[in-house]
Amino acid sequence: MRNNDKNIKTYLAHRAEFIDYATAIVGERAQGEDVVQDAFFRLHSTATDRDIAQPVGYFRRIIRNLAIDWLRSKRSERQRIDTDACLESVAEERPSQEEIVSQQLQLRVMSEALAELPERTRIALEMHRFDGRKLKEIASALDISVTLAHSLVYEGLAHCRQRMMEKNGQPD
Repeated sequence: MRNNDKNIKTYLAHRAEFIDYATAIVGERAQGEDVVQDAFFRLHSTATDRDIAQPVGYFRRIIRNLAIDWLRSKRSERQRIDTDACLESVAEERPSQEEIVSQQLQLRVMSEALAELPERTRIALEMHRFDGRKLKEIASALDISVTLAHSLVYEGLAHCRQRMMEKNGQPD
């Protein structure tokens, strides 16, 4: 069996797992699917006759690298947008009363969501989001594996997102 055939079979057999893995990193299922598809195309287009010893691990590494690249570009884009928004808000000088009330409500919902989390999950999420700590640093501080630190941050973010969506779905 040729290597490309093996790669295709590996991709098809583990596609759902790969998408879940990518989604956990990027935070959006649709983007996770795009990352996995891009990883497959990259591997398929650069495939050689060389046999890959651990094709699942190799795919996961490609997916991880592409997902991190996507996050970096999104962060850069968000910073440009934030800069533009900041310049616009300076021209306005201060937010409207409606914006203030809305932001206070969002802050209250987020505080409640954080308080609902198990202590270790909350600490990991706060270290990551508020202190800007890397997963490796969080793992070291909490004496856990990097994988568990990633899971805790992901679970905390998912919970907070869910609470924000629940609140935004309700009429004020």
